Amino acid sequence: MPEQSNDYRVVVFGAGGVGKSSLVLRFVKGTFRESYIPTIEDTYRQVISCDKSICTLQITDTTGSHQFPAMQRLSISKGHAFILVYSVTSKQSLEELKPIFEQICQIKGDVENIPIMLVGNKIDETSGREVETGDGEAMSKRWKCAFMETSAKTNHNVKELFQELLNLEKRRTVSLQIDGKKNKQQKRAEKLKGKCVVMANDQRGTNNRHGDGATMPLAAKEEQ
Repeated sequence: MPEQSNDYRVVVFGAGGVGKSSLVLRFVKGTFRESYIPTIEDTYRQVISCDKSICTLQITDTTGSHQFPAMQRLSISKGHAFILVYSVTSKQSLEELKPIFEQICQIKGDVENIPIMLVGNKIDETSGREVETGDGEAMSKRWKCAFMETSAKTNHNVKELFQELLNLEKRRTVSLQIDGKKNKQQKRAEKLKGKCVVMANDQRGTNNRHGDGATMPLAAKEEQ
């Protein structure tokens, strides 16, 4: 699918093995894979209804390698919102986010109005935790961004992560609509001008490693 100017682009950054791809795949496809497959760059798209017109939520799952600095700078320059992922089992993975955040500030300038979410993943691995919740919260306060802990494996806070990120968008109102179901708050919000709704049952994904564009239906129900 060619990129459109009205795409809303969310970029996911983090060190290799922290679970970036697992979070995105859990959200987009409702699946989780145990094996680790290094990512160069994958892009997933969902159709959005915005002001009665069609645009696209584009989620870019970036490489955890430092071998592609130009690709990283391009992703930042084109991104509208950012998810910075570390593993709670690795202090080093949190440290590796610092230069990425600094580069976002350098390229974007004032990031106060840019949605940024710091995410501590793999909270299901309780015995191996190296980064406490308070450490992640302290970092998010220094960076003046939002914070959340997740588990792609158990599907804890995955949908909530993307919803909260979209809630941080100040230029327009965006919310998720899963399987066509709307809660009362969403129904009230849809009366507001500028409403954007993610249509989670109509999605397409593009894997840049293989160059295919396959239809990727979201699971009808969240896995327990």
